Amino acid sequence: MDSFKIAQHDIGRGAGCFVIGEVAQAHDGSLGMAHAFIDAIAATGAHAVKFQTHLATAESSPEEPWRVKFSRQDASRYDYWRRMEFSADQWRGLRDHARDAGLVFLSSPFSVEAVTLLDRLEMPAWKVASGEVNNPLLLEVMSRTGKPAMISSGMSTWEELDAAVARFREQNCPVALLQCTTAYPCPPERIGLDVLEQLRQRYNAPVGLSDHSGTIYAAIAAATMGASLIELHVTMSREMFGPDVPASVTTSELRQVVEGVRFVHRALSSRTNKDQQAQEMQPLRAAFGKSLVARHALPAGTILRKEDLTAKKPGRGIPASEFQSVVGKRVCRALSADEFLRLDDFAGAG
Repeated sequence: MDSFKIAQHDIGRGAGCFVIGEVAQAHDGSLGMAHAFIDAIAATGAHAVKFQTHLATAESSPEEPWRVKFSRQDASRYDYWRRMEFSADQWRGLRDHARDAGLVFLSSPFSVEAVTLLDRLEMPAWKVASGEVNNPLLLEVMSRTGKPAMISSGMSTWEELDAAVARFREQNCPVALLQCTTAYPCPPERIGLDVLEQLRQRYNAPVGLSDHSGTIYAAIAAATMGASLIELHVTMSREMFGPDVPASVTTSELRQVVEGVRFVHRALSSRTNKDQQAQEMQPLRAAFGKSLVARHALPAGTILRKEDLTAKKPGRGIPASEFQSVVGKRVCRALSADEFLRLDDFAGAG
Protein backbone atom coordinates (compact mmCIF):
# COMPACT_ATOMS: atom_id res chain seq x y z
CA MET A 1 0.00 0.00 0.00
CA ASP A 2 3.06 2.28 -0.01
CA SER A 3 2.74 2.88 -3.76
CA PHE A 4 -0.05 2.92 -6.34
CA LYS A 5 -1.07 4.50 -9.64
CA ILE A 6 -3.16 7.51 -10.56
CA ALA A 7 -4.07 6.94 -14.19
CA GLN A 8 -0.73 6.01 -15.81
CA HIS A 9 1.42 7.69 -13.15
CA ASP A 10 3.21 5.83 -10.36
CA ILE A 11 2.76 7.38 -6.92
CA GLY A 12 5.07 6.55 -4.06
CA ARG A 13 8.31 4.70 -3.51
CA GLY A 14 10.87 5.30 -6.23
CA ALA A 15 8.58 7.37 -8.43
CA GLY A 16 8.99 11.03 -9.26
CA CYS A 17 6.89 13.77 -7.71
CA PHE A 18 3.33 13.99 -9.06
CA VAL A 19 2.55 17.70 -9.53
CA ILE A 20 -1.06 18.93 -9.42
CA GLY A 21 -2.08 22.39 -10.60
CA GLU A 22 -5.10 23.36 -8.48
CA VAL A 23 -7.56 25.67 -10.23
CA ALA A 24 -10.19 25.51 -7.47
CA GLN A 25 -12.43 28.58 -7.98
CA ALA A 26 -9.89 30.66 -9.93
CA HIS A 27 -12.12 30.37 -13.02
CA ASP A 28 -14.72 32.49 -11.13
CA GLY A 29 -17.59 30.60 -12.73
CA SER A 30 -16.38 31.11 -16.31
CA LEU A 31 -16.29 27.88 -18.31
CA GLY A 32 -14.00 29.52 -20.84
CA MET A 33 -11.55 30.49 -18.12
CA ALA A 34 -11.66 26.94 -16.74
CA HIS A 35 -10.63 25.62 -20.16
CA ALA A 36 -7.90 28.26 -20.41
CA PHE A 37 -6.45 27.03 -17.13
CA ILE A 38 -6.20 23.51 -18.53
CA ASP A 39 -4.06 24.68 -21.43
CA ALA A 40 -1.91 26.90 -19.21
CA ILE A 41 -1.25 24.13 -16.67
CA ALA A 42 -0.53 21.58 -19.39
CA ALA A 43 2.13 23.94 -20.78
CA THR A 44 3.98 23.87 -17.44
CA GLY A 45 4.63 20.13 -17.58
CA ALA A 46 2.48 19.37 -14.53
CA HIS A 47 0.85 15.96 -14.34
CA ALA A 48 -2.69 16.89 -13.33
CA VAL A 49 -5.20 19.71 -13.22
CA LYS A 50 -7.60 19.82 -10.31
CA PHE A 51 -10.86 21.68 -9.86
CA GLN A 52 -13.47 21.70 -7.12
CA THR A 53 -16.98 20.44 -7.82
CA HIS A 54 -19.48 22.51 -5.86
CA LEU A 55 -23.21 21.86 -6.05
CA ALA A 56 -24.79 24.54 -3.88
CA THR A 57 -28.04 22.83 -2.98
CA ALA A 58 -26.22 19.56 -2.14
CA GLU A 59 -23.44 20.96 0.04
CA SER A 60 -24.52 24.31 1.45
CA SER A 61 -27.39 26.42 2.71
CA PRO A 62 -28.21 30.14 2.70
CA GLU A 63 -26.96 30.24 6.30
CA GLU A 64 -23.34 29.51 5.32
CA PRO A 65 -21.21 32.50 6.36
CA TRP A 66 -18.48 34.12 4.32
CA ARG A 67 -14.98 33.12 5.33
CA VAL A 68 -13.83 36.35 3.68
CA LYS A 69 -16.33 38.68 2.02
CA PHE A 70 -14.48 39.00 -1.27
CA SER A 71 -17.31 39.06 -3.85
CA ARG A 72 -19.25 42.20 -4.69
CA GLN A 73 -21.67 40.38 -6.98
CA ASP A 74 -22.78 37.56 -4.68
CA ALA A 75 -25.16 38.41 -1.84
CA SER A 76 -24.18 35.29 0.11
CA ARG A 77 -21.66 32.47 0.13
CA TYR A 78 -24.45 30.20 -1.06
CA ASP A 79 -25.02 32.45 -4.07
CA TYR A 80 -21.31 32.27 -4.80
CA TRP A 81 -21.37 28.46 -4.84
CA ARG A 82 -24.31 28.53 -7.24
CA ARG A 83 -22.34 30.79 -9.56
CA MET A 84 -19.39 28.37 -9.46
CA GLU A 85 -21.42 25.40 -10.67
CA PHE A 86 -20.94 23.65 -14.00
CA SER A 87 -23.33 21.13 -15.51
CA ALA A 88 -22.45 17.47 -15.92
CA ASP A 89 -21.89 18.03 -19.65
CA GLN A 90 -19.60 20.97 -18.92
CA TRP A 91 -17.59 18.88 -16.48
CA ARG A 92 -17.33 16.18 -19.13
CA GLY A 93 -15.98 18.75 -21.56
CA LEU A 94 -13.35 19.83 -19.03
CA ARG A 95 -12.36 16.23 -18.42
CA ASP A 96 -12.02 15.56 -22.14
CA HIS A 97 -9.99 18.71 -22.64
CA ALA A 98 -7.64 17.75 -19.80
CA ARG A 99 -7.11 14.29 -21.25
CA ASP A 100 -6.44 15.73 -24.71
CA ALA A 101 -3.88 18.07 -23.14
CA GLY A 102 -2.06 15.15 -21.50
CA LEU A 103 -3.27 15.94 -17.97
CA VAL A 104 -4.98 13.79 -15.38
CA PHE A 105 -8.36 15.34 -14.62
CA LEU A 106 -9.14 15.66 -10.90
CA SER A 107 -11.74 17.53 -8.89
CA SER A 108 -12.52 17.63 -5.18
CA PRO A 109 -16.17 16.74 -4.46
CA PHE A 110 -18.01 18.51 -1.66
CA SER A 111 -21.19 16.43 -1.63
CA VAL A 112 -22.35 12.90 -2.30
CA GLU A 113 -23.97 14.17 -5.47
CA ALA A 114 -20.64 15.58 -6.63
CA VAL A 115 -18.97 12.21 -5.97
CA THR A 116 -21.61 10.53 -8.15
CA LEU A 117 -21.10 13.09 -10.93
CA LEU A 118 -17.30 12.71 -10.92
CA ASP A 119 -17.43 8.93 -10.65
CA ARG A 120 -19.53 8.85 -13.81
CA LEU A 121 -16.75 10.82 -15.48
CA GLU A 122 -14.35 7.99 -14.53
CA MET A 123 -12.11 10.27 -12.52
CA PRO A 124 -9.15 8.05 -11.50
CA ALA A 125 -8.63 9.18 -7.89
CA TRP A 126 -10.28 11.20 -5.15
CA LYS A 127 -8.98 14.30 -3.45
CA VAL A 128 -10.46 14.65 0.02
CA ALA A 129 -10.48 18.34 0.91
CA SER A 130 -9.39 19.32 4.41
CA GLY A 131 -12.90 20.27 5.47
CA GLU A 132 -14.34 16.90 4.38
CA VAL A 133 -12.00 14.55 6.29
CA ASN A 134 -14.48 14.43 9.17
CA ASN A 135 -17.47 13.78 6.89
CA PRO A 136 -18.00 9.98 6.94
CA LEU A 137 -21.09 10.23 4.71
CA LEU A 138 -18.91 11.57 1.89
CA LEU A 139 -15.93 9.29 2.58
CA GLU A 140 -18.12 6.19 2.58
CA VAL A 141 -19.37 6.89 -0.93
CA MET A 142 -15.86 7.67 -2.16
CA SER A 143 -14.33 4.55 -0.63
CA ARG A 144 -16.95 2.24 -2.14
CA THR A 145 -15.56 3.09 -5.61
CA GLY A 146 -12.25 1.43 -4.74
CA LYS A 147 -10.27 4.34 -6.18
CA PRO A 148 -7.15 5.84 -4.58
CA ALA A 149 -7.65 8.79 -2.25
CA MET A 150 -5.42 11.78 -1.56
CA ILE A 151 -6.35 13.09 1.87
CA SER A 152 -5.54 16.66 2.91
CA SER A 153 -4.79 16.98 6.59
CA GLY A 154 -5.18 20.74 7.06
CA MET A 155 -8.04 20.81 9.59
CA SER A 156 -7.74 17.36 11.12
CA THR A 157 -6.54 15.80 14.34
CA TRP A 158 -4.58 12.56 14.23
CA GLU A 159 -7.67 10.72 15.43
CA GLU A 160 -9.74 12.10 12.57
CA LEU A 161 -7.05 11.23 10.02
CA ASP A 162 -6.78 7.72 11.46
CA ALA A 163 -10.51 7.23 10.96
CA ALA A 164 -10.47 8.55 7.39
CA VAL A 165 -7.50 6.38 6.39
CA ALA A 166 -9.10 3.33 8.00
CA ARG A 167 -12.35 3.91 6.11
CA PHE A 168 -10.59 3.84 2.75
CA ARG A 169 -8.35 0.93 3.65
CA GLU A 170 -11.35 -1.13 4.72
CA GLN A 171 -12.35 -0.97 1.06
CA ASN A 172 -8.76 -1.69 -0.10
CA CYS A 173 -8.38 1.83 -1.47
CA PRO A 174 -4.79 3.09 -1.67
CA VAL A 175 -4.26 6.36 0.18
CA ALA A 176 -1.81 9.23 0.16
CA LEU A 177 -1.62 11.89 2.86
CA LEU A 178 -1.05 15.55 2.07
CA GLN A 179 0.26 17.90 4.71
CA CYS A 180 -1.80 21.06 4.43
CA THR A 181 -2.24 24.18 6.49
CA THR A 182 -5.51 25.98 5.91
CA ALA A 183 -4.14 29.51 5.76
CA TYR A 184 -4.22 31.75 2.69
CA PRO A 185 -1.39 32.54 2.22
CA CYS A 186 0.45 30.25 4.62
CA PRO A 187 3.57 31.71 6.32
CA PRO A 188 6.75 29.57 6.31
CA GLU A 189 6.59 28.69 10.01
CA ARG A 190 3.13 27.13 9.58
CA ILE A 191 3.73 25.04 6.45
CA GLY A 192 4.57 21.97 8.52
CA LEU A 193 7.23 20.29 6.42
CA ASP A 194 8.20 18.28 9.49
CA VAL A 195 4.79 16.59 9.39
CA LEU A 196 5.64 14.81 6.11
CA GLU A 197 7.78 12.23 7.89
CA GLN A 198 5.22 11.85 10.67
CA LEU A 199 2.55 11.05 8.08
CA ARG A 200 4.84 8.62 6.29
CA GLN A 201 5.71 6.75 9.47
CA ARG A 202 2.16 6.71 10.83
CA TYR A 203 0.41 5.45 7.69
CA ASN A 204 3.13 3.75 5.61
CA ALA A 205 1.76 5.60 2.61
CA PRO A 206 2.95 8.13 0.02
CA VAL A 207 2.93 11.66 1.39
CA GLY A 208 2.91 15.09 -0.15
CA LEU A 209 2.24 18.76 0.33
CA SER A 210 -0.86 20.77 -0.51
CA ASP A 211 0.78 24.17 -0.44
CA HIS A 212 -0.85 27.53 0.17
CA SER A 213 2.29 29.63 0.60
CA GLY A 214 1.99 31.34 -2.78
CA THR A 215 5.68 30.62 -3.47
CA ILE A 216 7.74 27.92 -5.16
CA TYR A 217 9.92 27.34 -2.11
CA ALA A 218 7.82 24.98 0.00
CA ALA A 219 7.17 22.64 -2.92
CA ILE A 220 10.86 22.33 -3.75
CA ALA A 221 11.67 21.77 -0.09
CA ALA A 222 9.01 19.07 0.16
CA ALA A 223 10.47 17.34 -2.89
CA THR A 224 13.88 17.18 -1.22
CA MET A 225 12.16 15.52 1.76
CA GLY A 226 10.73 12.77 -0.42
CA ALA A 227 7.24 14.09 -1.13
CA SER A 228 5.45 11.97 -3.72
CA LEU A 229 2.78 14.55 -4.50
CA ILE A 230 2.75 18.34 -4.69
CA GLU A 231 -0.45 20.37 -5.08
CA LEU A 232 -0.37 24.12 -5.65
CA HIS A 233 -3.10 26.65 -6.30
CA VAL A 234 -2.54 28.33 -9.66
CA THR A 235 -3.41 31.77 -10.98
CA MET A 236 -2.79 33.33 -14.38
CA SER A 237 -1.75 36.56 -12.67
CA ARG A 238 -1.64 37.90 -9.14
CA GLU A 239 -3.90 40.67 -10.35
CA MET A 240 -6.75 38.22 -10.94
CA PHE A 241 -9.90 38.16 -8.81
CA GLY A 242 -10.58 35.53 -6.19
CA PRO A 243 -9.91 34.52 -2.60
CA ASP A 244 -7.13 32.07 -3.44
CA VAL A 245 -4.94 34.42 -5.49
CA PRO A 246 -2.63 35.39 -2.58
CA ALA A 247 -2.01 31.69 -1.90
CA SER A 248 -1.38 30.76 -5.54
CA VAL A 249 1.63 30.48 -7.80
CA THR A 250 1.49 31.83 -11.34
CA THR A 251 1.66 29.43 -14.26
CA SER A 252 5.27 30.46 -14.93
CA GLU A 253 6.12 29.69 -11.29
CA LEU A 254 4.37 26.33 -11.58
CA ARG A 255 6.70 25.56 -14.48
CA GLN A 256 9.63 26.32 -12.18
CA VAL A 257 8.23 23.95 -9.58
CA VAL A 258 7.88 21.16 -12.15
CA GLU A 259 11.45 21.67 -13.32
CA GLY A 260 12.67 21.92 -9.74
CA VAL A 261 11.07 18.72 -8.44
CA ARG A 262 12.35 16.79 -11.47
CA PHE A 263 15.85 18.14 -10.83
CA VAL A 264 15.59 17.15 -7.17
CA HIS A 265 14.30 13.67 -8.03
CA ARG A 266 17.22 13.02 -10.38
CA ALA A 267 19.68 14.30 -7.79
CA LEU A 268 18.22 12.20 -4.96
CA SER A 269 17.95 9.07 -7.13
CA SER A 270 21.62 9.05 -8.11
CA ARG A 271 24.34 7.21 -6.18
CA THR A 272 27.86 8.64 -6.12
CA ASN A 273 31.14 6.72 -5.79
CA LYS A 274 33.53 9.41 -4.60
CA ASP A 275 36.70 7.56 -5.66
CA GLN A 276 35.30 6.89 -9.12
CA GLN A 277 34.12 10.49 -9.37
CA ALA A 278 37.61 11.73 -8.49
CA GLN A 279 39.13 9.49 -11.16
CA GLU A 280 36.68 10.84 -13.74
CA MET A 281 37.74 14.35 -12.73
CA GLN A 282 41.44 13.68 -13.35
CA PRO A 283 41.75 16.25 -16.19
CA LEU A 284 40.15 18.86 -13.94
CA ARG A 285 42.30 17.81 -11.01
CA ALA A 286 45.36 18.54 -13.15
CA ALA A 287 43.97 21.92 -14.18
CA PHE A 288 42.76 23.06 -10.76
CA GLY A 289 45.25 21.20 -8.58
CA LYS A 290 48.58 22.63 -7.43
CA SER A 291 52.15 21.44 -7.67
CA LEU A 292 55.24 22.15 -5.59
CA VAL A 293 57.41 25.07 -6.68
CA ALA A 294 60.44 26.80 -5.21
CA ARG A 295 59.33 29.73 -3.11
CA HIS A 296 62.64 31.51 -3.89
CA ALA A 297 65.87 30.77 -5.78
CA LEU A 298 67.62 27.68 -4.43
CA PRO A 299 71.27 26.83 -5.21
CA ALA A 300 72.24 23.26 -6.09
CA GLY A 301 72.80 21.17 -2.98
CA THR A 302 70.11 22.92 -0.90
CA ILE A 303 68.45 20.65 1.62
CA LEU A 304 64.79 21.52 1.28
CA ARG A 305 62.85 22.97 4.16
CA LYS A 306 59.09 23.50 4.29
CA GLU A 307 59.79 27.24 4.09
CA ASP A 308 61.47 26.74 0.68
CA LEU A 309 58.26 25.44 -0.89
CA THR A 310 54.93 26.76 -2.06
CA ALA A 311 52.14 25.39 -4.28
CA LYS A 312 50.87 26.79 -7.57
CA LYS A 313 48.69 25.74 -10.50
CA PRO A 314 48.58 23.65 -12.62
CA GLY A 315 48.70 20.29 -10.91
CA ARG A 316 50.95 18.51 -13.40
CA GLY A 317 54.07 18.30 -11.23
CA ILE A 318 54.75 16.90 -7.78
CA PRO A 319 51.37 17.23 -6.00
CA ALA A 320 51.25 19.75 -3.18
CA SER A 321 49.86 16.99 -0.95
CA GLU A 322 53.29 15.26 -1.13
CA PHE A 323 55.37 18.15 0.23
CA GLN A 324 56.50 16.12 3.24
CA SER A 325 58.14 13.56 0.96
CA VAL A 326 60.57 16.16 -0.39
CA VAL A 327 61.31 18.10 2.80
CA GLY A 328 64.83 17.12 3.93
CA LYS A 329 65.97 16.06 0.47
CA ARG A 330 68.90 17.65 -1.33
CA VAL A 331 68.30 19.25 -4.76
CA CYS A 332 70.91 18.34 -7.36
CA ARG A 333 70.44 21.44 -9.49
CA ALA A 334 69.82 25.13 -8.97
CA LEU A 335 66.17 26.18 -8.97
CA SER A 336 64.86 29.64 -9.75
CA ALA A 337 61.96 31.21 -7.86
CA ASP A 338 58.59 29.78 -8.92
CA GLU A 339 60.22 26.88 -10.76
CA PHE A 340 58.25 23.62 -10.56
CA LEU A 341 60.04 20.78 -8.80
CA ARG A 342 60.61 17.50 -10.66
CA LEU A 343 61.30 14.05 -9.29
CA ASP A 344 64.71 14.00 -10.98
CA ASP A 345 65.73 17.14 -9.06
CA PHE A 346 66.67 14.75 -6.25
CA ALA A 347 68.62 12.22 -8.30
CA GLY A 348 71.73 11.06 -6.47
CA ALA A 349 70.82 12.97 -3.30
CA GLY A 350 72.07 11.26 -0.17
